[in-house]
Amino acid sequence: VRTLAHVDPVGARLRAHEESYCKEQAMVNRRRVMGLAARRTIALGLAPLGLAAMAAEPGAPLPPLGSTLAAPSLTLLDGSVWGPEQSRGKVLVLYWWASWCPFCAEQSPHMDALWRAHRSQGLELLALSIDKQPAAASAHLKAKGYGFPAAMATQVAAVWPKPRGLPVVVVRGRDGKVVFAESGSLFPEDVQGLKNFL
Repeated sequence: VRTLAHVDPVGARLRAHEESYCKEQAMVNRRRVMGLAARRTIALGLAPLGLAAMAAEPGAPLPPLGSTLAAPSLTLLDGSVWGPEQSRGKVLVLYWWASWCPFCAEQSPHMDALWRAHRSQGLELLALSIDKQPAAASAHLKAKGYGFPAAMATQVAAVWPKPRGLPVVVVRGRDGKVVFAESGSLFPEDVQGLKNFL
């Protein structure tokens, strides 16, 4: 059986490119909708959820795509040491979160699933908690059964200043350069899409 790709290989490649472009645009559109929804929620005065604090929170800009991202050594919440060699030649996903953040509560299970499914293929995830107390972050991780490596963001603030917003995901490619940076909630399919950087 001859497929369309055999009959028209150029057309098949164009369709694949268009599909990829459409998916990227859908992601951009979802980000815009999420941002608008968050701003409207804050404007409605739903401060008890912590959204107003997140909106007003100071922070660094997202690192530019293509910029080099160094990896420091740090102590994880479980007491073990995480060093630059653990991410060398791998795709490194940095994930800023907090135990009290409702958007993180939605996203964290998907981040954990991503890490578990692709760590053997060279995906390293490092979760950076902005909780005030390490005990709160540790207790949350244990209660939820998350396995990804986690540390306090304050340890690496000089090297990896936390961008504004929460949650925040920054992906460093195997070459040490930033390939993705997003502030705000990611949809489950967007989290799973990070595997495409492998």
